[in-house]
Amino acid sequence: MANELKVSMQETIVTLAQQGWSIRRIARELGFHRGTVARHLRKRARDGDSKCTIPPTGLEGSKCTIPPTGSEGVSEAGSALASGTGSGRRSLCEQYREQIEAKLDLGLSARRIHQNLVEERGFDGGYDSVKRFCQSLGRCLGLPPRRMETEPGEELQVDFGTGAPLVHADGRRQRTHLFRMVLGYSRKAYSEAVLRQTTDSFIRALENGLRYLGGVTRTVVIDNLKAAVKKADWFDPELNPKIVAFCQHYNIAILPARPRHPERKGKVEKSVDYAQENALKGRTFASLQEQNRFLLHWEQTVADTRIHGTTKRQVRAAFEQERPALQPLPPTLFPCFEEGRRTVHRDAHVEVDKAYYSVPIEYVRREVWVRWDGRVVRVYDQNFRQIAIHARKLDGQFSTQPGHIPAEKISGVERGTEWMLRRAGLMGTHCEEWARAMLANRGIYGLRVLQGLLSLAGKHPARQIDEACRKALVCEAFRLRDLRRLFNLPEEQPELPFLDRHPLIRELNEYNALVLGSGADPFPAAPTGTEAQ
Repeated sequence: MANELKVSMQETIVTLAQQGWSIRRIARELGFHRGTVARHLRKRARDGDSKCTIPPTGLEGSKCTIPPTGSEGVSEAGSALASGTGSGRRSLCEQYREQIEAKLDLGLSARRIHQNLVEERGFDGGYDSVKRFCQSLGRCLGLPPRRMETEPGEELQVDFGTGAPLVHADGRRQRTHLFRMVLGYSRKAYSEAVLRQTTDSFIRALENGLRYLGGVTRTVVIDNLKAAVKKADWFDPELNPKIVAFCQHYNIAILPARPRHPERKGKVEKSVDYAQENALKGRTFASLQEQNRFLLHWEQTVADTRIHGTTKRQVRAAFEQERPALQPLPPTLFPCFEEGRRTVHRDAHVEVDKAYYSVPIEYVRREVWVRWDGRVVRVYDQNFRQIAIHARKLDGQFSTQPGHIPAEKISGVERGTEWMLRRAGLMGTHCEEWARAMLANRGIYGLRVLQGLLSLAGKHPARQIDEACRKALVCEAFRLRDLRRLFNLPEEQPELPFLDRHPLIRELNEYNALVLGSGADPFPAAPTGTEAQ
C-alpha cells in the first residue's frame, strides 16, 4: 500500500493545482515524484463524486468539483476555489480573519503575521497557510513593485531569446538566438538573429542596433551573460575587456542587472516575448540572412506602428520624440580585433600569431593581455593599462623597441659612433681628439678600439687617460696597446745633474801627459789601405 501524504501536504498539492501549476512544477517544488502528485490529484478527482469529508463553509452537502488531472478543469477549479465559489477545505486562518486583516492594515508581512499568530494565539498552522490566506484577501504582501521609467536617451535594455530555427536544404534544423534591444523611453526596438552568444556576436549585434537607431544612450542594461560579464557582481561586476573597449569607443556605460532579478530589465523581457510570439512563432527560415531581413521588415511595419500597451502611444511617434536626446555615433565602427592572455618569455617578448613582440623587462614571466588586428599589436598589464604597441610582423619576425632593452645589454656600436665620441669627450679634449684621429686612421677597425678607450674609464682616472692620449697624438700612435703602454711611463723624466769632477775619473790633462811621455802621437793619422792590409 502506497504511503499516504499528510493532510496539509495534500491540501498544498490541490491548492497549487487549482492555481494552474503543472504536475511537474508541483513535484519539483515539493520534492515529490510526479507520479505521486498525479495519483493524489486523480484520487481527489474521484472523491469529487461523493460527499466531501470536510465541506467548505456555506456549502455543506454539496459535491466536490475537483476535475481529473491533465484537463483544463484543474486551473478552472483552482480559480473557483481561490475565489470562494467552489468547494475545498476551510482555511485554518479563517477564525483569525479579523486579526489578520488588522495586521495587514498596519503593513505587516505574511511572515510577521504568522509569527504573531503563533506567539499570541497558539496558531499551529504553517507559514504557507497564512500566506495563501493573505493572498485570498487580495491584499498586497510587502512593498509594491516600483515602475522604472526613464528619460529620453537615458537607457537601453538588451537581452537574448530563442530565435526561429533554420531549416537547411538537407532538412537539418539549426537553432538560432534572438538578440533584442529596446529603448526605455519610447520602446523602439531592434532585433537580430545570431548563431552563437559569443562576445563578438554580441558586440556586432549591439553595434548594428545602435547604427540602426542612429544614436547612443547613456547606459545599457544587460543580463549577466558570459559573453559580456566575466564575473557577476551587483556592486562591482567584472566585464569582458573587449566589452570595456566597446564602451570607451561609443562613450557608453554597460550596467549588468542584478543576478536573478529579471524585473530590473522588464521592458526587454516583455519585448523579447512579444517578438517571439508575434514575429517568429511557427516560422522557419532557410538562412540567417533571410531571418534578419524578415525581422527588420517586421520591426518597421508591425512593431513600430503598434500602440504600446503601457505608454499608450505609437512606438514610432515616441521614438521621433526621443531621437534628439540620443548621443551622436562615433565616426568609425568598433575595430575588429582578437585578444588573449600571454606569458612574457625570458627574453621579454610575447608570441602573437607566430611573431614576437617586446615588452618592458619588469613583466618577464608575468601574464599580460594582448589585443591585435591586421595592423597593430597592443599589450596591456593586468589593470588593462597599455604597456607596449607594435606594428604587425610576419611569422618568425621580432619587433623589439629600444626602450625595452636594458641599458647594460646595449653595446656602444648599437648606440652609434657619435655617442661613443661624446663619451670620449667627457674624459678630456685630448681623448676626443685622439679618438677622432684614430677613426680617421684605422677606419671601421677603429670602432672596437674606441670601445676599448671607453672601457679604460673604469680602470684609470680621466686625467690620466687624457694625458696618455696627448702623448699618443704626438707620437701618432693609434693602437690601443700603445696607449696602454703610455700609462706605465712616469709622467715627467727627472733631469740628472752634470758632474764636472768625479773621484773615479782622472782629469783629461793627465791622460794627455801620459800619451806625450810615451812618444806616441796622441792624434795619429788613419792608416792607408795597403798598410791596413
